[in-house]
Amino acid sequence: MAAALRAGLIGSGFMGRAHAIAMHSVGPTFGAEYQIECVLLADTSPASAQRAAESLGFARSTGDWRELVADPHIDLVDICTPNHLHAEMALAALIAGKHVYCEKPLALDLAQSIALAEAAERSGVRHAIGFNYICNPMVQVARQIIQAGELGEIVAFHGRYIEDYMGDPRAPYTWRCQRRLAGSGALADLGSHLINMTHFLLGPVARVCGTVKTVHRQRAEPVSGAQRPVENDDMAWALVELASGVGGTFDVSRIATGFKCGLAMQVHGTRGTLTFDQERMNELRLYRADDAEGRRGFRTILAGPEHPDYAAFCPAPGHGLGINDLKVIEIRNVVRAIRTGEQAVPDFAEGLRVQRVMTAIEQSAAQGGWLRVDEVTV
Repeated sequence: MAAALRAGLIGSGFMGRAHAIAMHSVGPTFGAEYQIECVLLADTSPASAQRAAESLGFARSTGDWRELVADPHIDLVDICTPNHLHAEMALAALIAGKHVYCEKPLALDLAQSIALAEAAERSGVRHAIGFNYICNPMVQVARQIIQAGELGEIVAFHGRYIEDYMGDPRAPYTWRCQRRLAGSGALADLGSHLINMTHFLLGPVARVCGTVKTVHRQRAEPVSGAQRPVENDDMAWALVELASGVGGTFDVSRIATGFKCGLAMQVHGTRGTLTFDQERMNELRLYRADDAEGRRGFRTILAGPEHPDYAAFCPAPGHGLGINDLKVIEIRNVVRAIRTGEQAVPDFAEGLRVQRVMTAIEQSAAQGGWLRVDEVTV
């Protein structure tokens, strides 16, 4: 049996904690060949790193992420930091010959994303990006249904990712409001997941006609109360055409009151429609147009052990998985890629593809009108 993969985690916030839980869970869930040894945790200071390492089950800690990247006892560098740090950390890890698992978005902008994807391609190591929602068994089933032709010819789709974590105009100013720290706003934070899910289910986006909007143009500093300008988008919309010619829409918002994880997709075909909503992540709704008259209607498919990856968590249908379980599946995919030498899915190349679409939406909004994704400029 192969030795446990030795991992170092950079960042211990909400996402870092989710990754740590997944690292400890992946071996017991999927088997000893996926076991991860949690070796080293890096955070913003030695004290915070030590506290986090003790809490999250890492053997050692450091206040310097560069020490973690250079550590010869680390096989996999896992990056869970604010967006502006992704590119520098991931590039350093690639140069050090480490496998890299980085949260989305890949980088701050298109130029950084191109450089990082090219470096990853040259590196010879495995690289993965954290688009965990496509690991959902129900999303995997949706892909199977589409690819099997059960919906007939796909004619349209509608995708959205809307939340309300910044819906209150009194919500304080954070790094997510700064272009140099976050890149785009809702588009990067939420839209990146929606674009990736579209790619996963339906294929690449060819062109867009987009618009972006900042509704709450100023927010107060949490300590001083001073008003600061919000530098990126609260909302984004786009008409979208896929490489297949199928048309659809994107709707992205971080101020959509009442929605907590409103990642949803409708796919319409000549023989049926399917819908998915991450707030009801253990359900897929399917309509078949060839059902008998008087018997037509949406049926609800509940997640169960006959669906991809579900049985590793629970032998009984309808009991449901949770968001941390999707991270366990994602970590399993990363470890499997490292063990087999195959590229991880999604990898840094997908991170770049997603960034191109986000950039196209912003440039389309600035220019007005349709813009081909392959025509976006750095």
